[in-house]
Amino acid sequence: MRRIDRTDERILGVLQQHARTSNRDVSELAGVSPSTALERTRRLEEIGVIRGYHADVDPAHMGVNLLALIAIRLTKHKPGGVRDFLAHAECLKEVREVYHVAGADDFLLHVAIRDSEHLRRFVLESVTARPEVDHVETNLIFSHRRRHALTSLWEEDE
Repeated sequence: MRRIDRTDERILGVLQQHARTSNRDVSELAGVSPSTALERTRRLEEIGVIRGYHADVDPAHMGVNLLALIAIRLTKHKPGGVRDFLAHAECLKEVREVYHVAGADDFLLHVAIRDSEHLRRFVLESVTARPEVDHVETNLIFSHRRRHALTSLWEEDE
């Protein structure tokens, strides 16, 4: 069920580029009146399309020198094991994002780490020590580019 239209998409595009854009500027860039922009933005927040506003912080200023993706395969696909690992991963301060995925692995953890020794300890003590974990593969992130704006994938003729 589609709950947004092209005007909402234009507003979302502006806010995804810079969440602190003033309502006046949002309205100009989206081609609507300020009252329409404000009303639609509030509705998008209320219905959960806009889930929050975030500051993009440079990890180096927080003592983070390494970013990694850790692929985790569980021993068995039982709801309890999946639930337990997910709850554990969400509590770890090093974990930035948790992905429950299909394929050879069950989870991908995007982690922010001080250095290689911290990464080694994290993997051994916080991941492989878990009884539901069978296999772990760590990939260091050399660089990444974030595509800030999520665009609609709805068909043009809808």
